[in-house]
Amino acid sequence: MCTFAVDKPQQPSQHFISIMNKLIDCFVPVGNEEETERNVQALDALDITNDITIVETSMTSTETLQAIASMVKTPYTLLYLKHQFIRTGYLALERMVQIAEATGAGMLYADHYNVSADGLRTEAPVIDYQLGSLRNDFDFGSVLLFRTEAFKEAAGRMKADYQAAGLYDLRLKLAQKHGIEHINEYLYAEVELDTRKTGEKLFDYVDPRNRKSQIEMEAACTEYLKEMGAYLPPTFRDVALTEGTFEVEASIMIPVRNRLRTIRDAIDSALSQQTTFKYNIFVVENGPECHSTDGTTEAVDAYDDPRIIHIIPNRNDIGVGGSWNMAAHHPQCGRFIVQLDSDDVYSGPDTLQKMVDAFYAQQCAMVIGTYMLTDINLNTLPPGKIDHKEWTLENGRNNALRINGLGAPRAFFTPVLRQVNLPNVNYGEDYALGLAISRHYRIGRIYDVLYNCRRWDDNSDGDLSRDKENRNNLYKDRIRTWELKARMGLKQRS
Repeated sequence: MCTFAVDKPQQPSQHFISIMNKLIDCFVPVGNEEETERNVQALDALDITNDITIVETSMTSTETLQAIASMVKTPYTLLYLKHQFIRTGYLALERMVQIAEATGAGMLYADHYNVSADGLRTEAPVIDYQLGSLRNDFDFGSVLLFRTEAFKEAAGRMKADYQAAGLYDLRLKLAQKHGIEHINEYLYAEVELDTRKTGEKLFDYVDPRNRKSQIEMEAACTEYLKEMGAYLPPTFRDVALTEGTFEVEASIMIPVRNRLRTIRDAIDSALSQQTTFKYNIFVVENGPECHSTDGTTEAVDAYDDPRIIHIIPNRNDIGVGGSWNMAAHHPQCGRFIVQLDSDDVYSGPDTLQKMVDAFYAQQCAMVIGTYMLTDINLNTLPPGKIDHKEWTLENGRNNALRINGLGAPRAFFTPVLRQVNLPNVNYGEDYALGLAISRHYRIGRIYDVLYNCRRWDDNSDGDLSRDKENRNNLYKDRIRTWELKARMGLKQRS
């Protein structure tokens, strides 16, 4: 680790301040000269800080973090994770130390402000850390305070030499033995570097350019799951795919609310499927009005095809997950039920056939295909093909606890779905079902493109507010927490 320390000058006029008040050694990543100098000067001016070290190597590497652990002499260790100027609030670090002392947490992070180049300040709250907060891109903000004793202990247990997953590995180990505390107070301000919309960030973890880093993250997560007693080996329950009697072999499921611009494309795509078996199409409305209010309902009713089963619930509490449950429990539901979102289309007329064939070929309870990211006119958008090749039969269901989604299109063996059901929510319902199924059953994969996921100006996840993004992330972490506890229980009972 290439570093140099900035020693605090002696200040005779403040000789009454005990050396014991110098509680924090600080580590700042090197950025441009002006911003780095401002960070050093700002930290140096604080009574509570001791040495300030500029770090020229990656703050995410195991080597760097273990070197920091060997250098620290103070009770607390402060890491800046971003290169831009960080303005700490009045007595902010003292407040972090105070809460660290009160809670005994090994690591602390806080809400903060984002300040734009023109000086506009906006709130940037973050979410609580849970047992299931296993995403490697969990947003802690850019300022982390560690209890040095815990930092050194966790760093000492880091076995692998990671370039990208070192910090992830460290915080998993800290969470395991020392706890991570969220301070929901605004304690500092940072300049936003990544100004992409939420929808443009959704696919970072499957971008091929990030593949090497993702392999490291998976290894760190898998080690953590093994240590926690939540790792599942690649042994699965058999699934009796020929059990039961069904009117049709497959049902295409289209949940919808107010998608007049796209619903016809989805239905036409479903009707165009060429198969060796009978299938039908469920279009199930959801939302507080029980039906769409923009003409979608009438557009669906205009189709005169006996394969289309249009369900308008007689209740106003049905979310996307609930609409899936309604279709799955319908007496006309097929042996397999296959996803098609109301603003997406299948990539060709053979998608449904390939999805059903995969169940029998791979003997699984769920099949996930590959999709292409496109605009509304089917022009490819980066990163293009999303194949989730991070999934392996050996470790896929463990790594699924780390990533934010499992892929599309998704299809389910209906008897298993009826046992599990989806949570009646509008976000994360598919992820919850996939995790629950993977706990016991094999999940099949198809790596050919079968589906076009269309990004357009009305996507439900296209440009979320900070609060909505936080609610979504908090809920998915809760799903992971429940699943992690379920898997730990399985191991304890086995």
